[in-house]
Amino acid sequence: MSAVVDFVKVSTVGVESSPVAEALAGLRANEARYISNKYGIDFAVSTPEEDPDALRWITGVLQEERGIVIASPALQVTAFEADGIRFAYVFYESGLSINVMYTIAEGGKRAVGFKLALGMDIPEELSTFTFARQRSKLAGEIRGSYFVIKGEH
Repeated sequence: MSAVVDFVKVSTVGVESSPVAEALAGLRANEARYISNKYGIDFAVSTPEEDPDALRWITGVLQEERGIVIASPALQVTAFEADGIRFAYVFYESGLSINVMYTIAEGGKRAVGFKLALGMDIPEELSTFTFARQRSKLAGEIRGSYFVIKGEH
């Protein structure tokens, strides 16, 4: 059953098994606030079992574009469209968050973003990426990186 992420009262529900559960919950709330403010829609997450298509799409993009396979189990996923952009997010037990932003119209922006929750190490499968730091009231420090999608997905 999907649940709307509350970015006012941050909760670890759904990510409790993460060793960095508080930071991952803050990271998830940070994403929810961005989507709510930018697109005016609720950020609702489900388990990968409830929405296997979202996880399948992201893992397919990672594998086809860069040969990346994430070792950590996925805890929560979401996928939606807003303003002609297809979005998908996965929150992993390790504290990693991956999002895909894919403009549906030809020639639009298409990218994969990686964010690391405070307290987690860079996963081996992402060791070739350089991560920039940003501050967040909800998540503390977030380290992020991305790559541009070149293929059709």
